[in-house]
Formats: sequence, C-alpha cells, structure tokens
Amino acid sequence: MIAARDLAKSYRTAAKEPGFYGTLRHFFHRRYRSIDAVKGISFSIEPGEIVGFLGPNGAGKTTALKMLTGLIHPTAGSVQVAGHTPFSREHAFLRRITLVMGQKQQLIWDLPVLDSLRINAAVYDIEPAEAKNRVEELSRMLGLKEQLTQPVRKLSLGERMKAELMASLLHRPEVLFLDEPTLGLDVNAQAAVRKFLLEYNALYGATILLTSHYMADIVALCKRVMMIHEGRLIYDGSLDAVLERFAPYREVKLELKQEARAEDLRSFGEVESVDGREARLIVRRDDLTQTLERLLGTLEIVDLTVSDPPIERVIGKIFHDGASAVPKTELAATPT
Repeated sequence: MIAARDLAKSYRTAAKEPGFYGTLRHFFHRRYRSIDAVKGISFSIEPGEIVGFLGPNGAGKTTALKMLTGLIHPTAGSVQVAGHTPFSREHAFLRRITLVMGQKQQLIWDLPVLDSLRINAAVYDIEPAEAKNRVEELSRMLGLKEQLTQPVRKLSLGERMKAELMASLLHRPEVLFLDEPTLGLDVNAQAAVRKFLLEYNALYGATILLTSHYMADIVALCKRVMMIHEGRLIYDGSLDAVLERFAPYREVKLELKQEARAEDLRSFGEVESVDGREARLIVRRDDLTQTLERLLGTLEIVDLTVSDPPIERVIGKIFHDGASAVPKTELAATPT
C-alpha cells in the first residue's frame, strides 16, 4: 500500500547573522545553507497494517508524512501510495487517503460540527443519504452524537479531536496518516481514540501510519514500528523485538525483611532506588539467573519481581544514542 525508496527532502534556507550589520550584510550579500530534513529512507507497508512512526522532535517524521501525502515534493527518491505518486495530487489518490494532524484543524470554529461534515461530504461528492449514514456510523463509533449540533468552539479538546477524525474519515479513506492524533488529550480521550482506530481498522482494513510521542498509543495500536533519527531510518521491525534487541537489562524489584541499604545491593547490579525495605536493581539479562540465585541465597527476601524496563526508557535511549544504538546488521536487514 505504501512504498518509499531512498526518499529525501532538503531545504535551502537563508543564513543571517544577528544585529544591524548582520541584517545589512544579509540584504546585499545573502548566504544560504542546506538543511537535510529526510535523508534517503526506504520502507514498505502492507494493506491493513498499523505502523508506528517514531522519532524525537525535528527527526523528520512530519516532513516524511507530508511527502507521503503529496503536500511537498521530495528532493530525491520515489514513493508510491495506493498505486499513486503522491505529489501528482490526483483526485483518485486524494479520495483514498487522509491526513490528521493533532495541532491542526479543518472544522469551522463557529459552526456546528454537522455543517463542516456536510461541506466535506459535498467536496467528496458523497450523496446526502450516504453521508448521513456515514455520519451516524462514525458518531456511534466515536460516541459523539450529542455534540454534532454544537459549535466547534464549544467542544472540549477531546470532542474536537473526535470530530476532526469524523471529518477526515467521512470519505472512507484506505490509508490514514495520523500525526499526533492524541496530542493534548486526557487519558480517557486518548483511550477512546485508540479504541476507535482499532475498530475502524478492523471494519475497513485501513492502512494506518501513526506518529505519536505517547508510547501508550504505539503499544496499544502498533505491532510494527519505524524509528527515524536526524532524518535517517534507524529501525524498522517488531515493537516486541525492541526490548529484546535494545534493552540488554532487566529491572528487579525487591522487598526485604529489613531496611534495604544501597551499599549491600551494589554487588548485585546497578541500584536504581532504595525506599525503606524496597529496592530496585538494574541487572544485565545475561547475568540475571546467576544474580537471582545470589540474591535469594544472600538476602532475606519477602518478595521479588523481574520485569522489562519501561518501553519509553528504551525508545528514549535509542533516540539519544542515534544510529550508533542500532547494530549495522540490523540496519542492513531493514525492509525496503
């Protein structure tokens, strides 16, 4: 459904020094520099897949989405979405995709939601009876029926995001590009959006490419993730494999019979925290079995729990380390 090969985007921007003399010099002798936002990424996504697209701010995620939707022309490389070249902006292509950006809105602020939906239905040549059926179906799925007659400015942030999704999905697109769709929403609203996206994917087999800084979105929706760092794709694979490949340690939580002391625990691993009789240790996976045997044989333990580190911490470390965090063999195996 989506195929990109060596996709790249560079921007030419003016370089100006600060101050009056910098402005004067810039006026007569303007200098430019090139910024590489996306640096030759390649990947493919099958119909019906839900893929998470992860990266820190400025990594190139939104630029890549804009190229995939045809909003900007790539500097190099090729891309096909649903059999179309996006930047040709053909009507047949635009009917098959949608782009939802959490920080942008398409609804008319002072009009009821229903009026904006009617405008969208007219833009996509949807018959009134069919448009009514689709509005009823989407409002039921999103739990938004009572809010359709209220002005957009009267809705809460969560209700507005649901209404944005309705407007974007009224033409039943096959490919959904979602850029931070739960941005700023509370926990309940985030959960409602996730549930809706899973239901929509199951009902219509839609292909979804999702960016989000909320790892709960990614964990709930995506079996596969792609990670981009400084414009380069540094990982493309299973979300479950991220912990196995990039977190070579486990967290061990202890509850002791007596007060825990950091100096007594340092020989077993890195002491993450000590609070009364409870302590947390970081232990390398390869040393886990031996360390647990030593702990149980040395200390008086009331309870012991072993768990993977939080996925947020692992992803954050990958972004912090950049391409150096990913073995060269892993990069070579990235699907194209």
